[in-house]
Amino acid sequence: MSEFARIAVLIPCCNEEAAIAKVVNDFKAALPRADVYVYDNNSNDRTAELARAAGAIVRSETRQGKGNVVRRMFADIEADIYILVDGDDTYDATMAPVLVRKLVDDGLDMVSGRRIAVGGGAYRTGHVLGNRLLTNLTVMMFKVKLLDLLTGYRVMSRRFIKSFPVIAEGFGIEPELTVHAVRLLMPIAEVNTHYKERAHGSVSKLHTWRDGFRILLFIMRLVREERPLVFFTAISGLLMLSSLVLGVPVVLDYLRTGLVPRLPTAVLSTGLMVLAFLALASGLILDAMTRGRWELKRLAYLTGTNPYDLKLP
Repeated sequence: MSEFARIAVLIPCCNEEAAIAKVVNDFKAALPRADVYVYDNNSNDRTAELARAAGAIVRSETRQGKGNVVRRMFADIEADIYILVDGDDTYDATMAPVLVRKLVDDGLDMVSGRRIAVGGGAYRTGHVLGNRLLTNLTVMMFKVKLLDLLTGYRVMSRRFIKSFPVIAEGFGIEPELTVHAVRLLMPIAEVNTHYKERAHGSVSKLHTWRDGFRILLFIMRLVREERPLVFFTAISGLLMLSSLVLGVPVVLDYLRTGLVPRLPTAVLSTGLMVLAFLALASGLILDAMTRGRWELKRLAYLTGTNPYDLKLP
């Protein structure tokens, strides 16, 4: 290791020729000692060329999707502190030293940049609503103490990065980063940062409804994998309720007449109750397996460098 902490700025990009040179220059100015990496994700414009001309280390990832690019970055790049930021020039590079300093001084594993919009066009209405709904859902499911789940501006420690098995392929990477930190009981924080409009000619890759729905499904997948007892208990409860709604009238008819006039309904009610208990049993078994996975990830996390031990210039 060098005397000072190695800092890497990670910029996943797809068709960002309008902004990428400025983003690279701004982060090189804010963090002169940092290495700036741009991973090009099948751009059909001059993104890679302009990033290289600006002084970035340019590599490529052919599998489409932000999650795929971030997975490759985390595997390839060796550093002590990682800064993940979008290449659309919407985030404030001058805040990077502040976020890094907070990570080191407070011994944190992740510092998120909470977006505070500057200018009327920075945040689309649909994005604001979707972010609030998805953030609130994640807070409820995982007890997250962050106000901006989907921010693309994060500073992370090495032990966070190297214990993080990325499974998301697209924009689900943001909630996955947060859930990983929360589930492993990592110390995290959130700092307000300015969020501005895209550069002229830069187009958002996020489709409000389509990608919002995909992120919602991915959050539910995270609930199933990280909190299976909660997930399958909810399913079990719904099945039990359905069984009781269908079965109680049949039982009452039998008690009154001694007959079962609606045999198919009785069979369906019985089947739903059996499925409810199977779902509950699945949740209990998967919860024990998840505990084992959590312990392995926690051990991998503990082998990393403590941010308190890093030295900044």
